[in-house]
Amino acid sequence: MIRHVVSWKLNGADAAARAEQAATITATLTALPALIPEIGALQVGTNVAYPESNWDVVLIADYASLEALEAYQVHPDHVAATHVIKPLVASRSNVDFEV
Repeated sequence: MIRHVVSWKLNGADAAARAEQAATITATLTALPALIPEIGALQVGTNVAYPESNWDVVLIADYASLEALEAYQVHPDHVAATHVIKPLVASRSNVDFEV
């Protein structure tokens, strides 16, 4: 199994703007499991502590294999989600590892 973890620092000018952006990202990502069969599990979390140093939003998703993750990456619904998310992001970090 591959665990895919992505963190985002959002580009909103203040906490209220970043909270709105985080809500948009959460809604966009949590809709994907119903659309993309390769997603085994998906969780999205919004930071609740130390906003000056922590990242704002995290995605944790599981895939049966690296091939399933790669199929997810190019799936049209995932690509559409990236078009919603990218304009809201200042920085992105990710790691993929075996579980």
